[in-house]
Amino acid sequence: MSITDILSNVTLEGKASDIFIVAGRPLTYRANGRMEQTNDTKLMPAQCAEFITAIYELAGSRDMHKLTETGDDDFSFALKGVARYRVSAYKQRGSLSAVIRVINFNIPKPEDLDIPEGVIELSNKKKGLVLITGPAGSGKSTTLACMIDHINSTRQAHIITLEDPLEYLHMHKMSIVSQREVSSDTDSYLTALRASLRQSPDVILLGEMRDSETISVAMTAAETGHLVLSTLHTIGAANTIERIIDAFPPNQQHQIYIQLSMVLQAVVSQQLIPTVNGGIAPAFEIMTLNPAIRTNIRDQKVQSIDSIIDTSSSEGMISMNTSLLNLIKSGKITEKTAYSFTTNPENLSNKLYYANKMEGNNQGYQSSSQTGSGAASSSSDNSEKKGFFGWR
Repeated sequence: MSITDILSNVTLEGKASDIFIVAGRPLTYRANGRMEQTNDTKLMPAQCAEFITAIYELAGSRDMHKLTETGDDDFSFALKGVARYRVSAYKQRGSLSAVIRVINFNIPKPEDLDIPEGVIELSNKKKGLVLITGPAGSGKSTTLACMIDHINSTRQAHIITLEDPLEYLHMHKMSIVSQREVSSDTDSYLTALRASLRQSPDVILLGEMRDSETISVAMTAAETGHLVLSTLHTIGAANTIERIIDAFPPNQQHQIYIQLSMVLQAVVSQQLIPTVNGGIAPAFEIMTLNPAIRTNIRDQKVQSIDSIIDTSSSEGMISMNTSLLNLIKSGKITEKTAYSFTTNPENLSNKLYYANKMEGNNQGYQSSSQTGSGAASSSSDNSEKKGFFGWR
């Protein structure tokens, strides 16, 4: 079976998100967080090399020199009528291997992925820095694609995306969308980012903030009236801020705290959580910058940010633990699963305790008021539900 047939089958029939070509194991793919094998036949190094060479042919006869010389290469390609693919090819134990990420041609609708409306609305901002964070494979690129598509569909702007490699392809709608791929269209993120400031951008999507130079230029772009969207491999707003600060030498960090407090607009952290029915559900932490958070960043009191998020639900903020709690209460995930994804188990334990206590009090109230007015009982029940299921 050709690599084209294999990719088509596991994409369309297996609903794969990632495909693994590694010697010593059968061809494997990830679907809903679970590893599945296409058969029981282990791949040999020669087979892996054959498959990967065929993939390079599918990518417009891409030169394999970078892979063979450095041991790593990233690129993308498409199969007509099937999907786009993002490839990370590498050497392991002297043989060629690859992990292939499956990307749908069509940009998904945010509501189909349970992306909160508040996340998409962040793309309405006209300037500043908005960060989408989370571990690898948590859907950051998809969230950013949805935000770019929202801008493209609702306003006239010049959107420049800098990616390594390109994932979702954006058609020109109300906006002009210039998509640049590192290595094929430009030398590096830093080179492209600096050049983009001379290309009349309104929105810049930076695939990843990898080092202090890139972060510095991104913040300068955000400071000078552009909306900059980017990602970091962090969980939680406080961790994200600390990661940015730590990228700079100590003698610059005080100035970066001040600059970040002025240009940062929001941090969204996301994780994909395995559900009880074998699927996945997203959990989001949303932090927007209010005066209290800006002051805490400027004064280098980042450790206080989590408590501000927890008490700012009226401003559209939500903590990761509250998001996990909501998934538990909706029956989508178990408490055990939630604890394996939280970064603050003690806080989650407290939230569960008070949520269960509130639920118990509500049930007791309903029982004691059964002989009273039906309307009064209904009103009280709705009040309790609104209080619990609100973004707290």
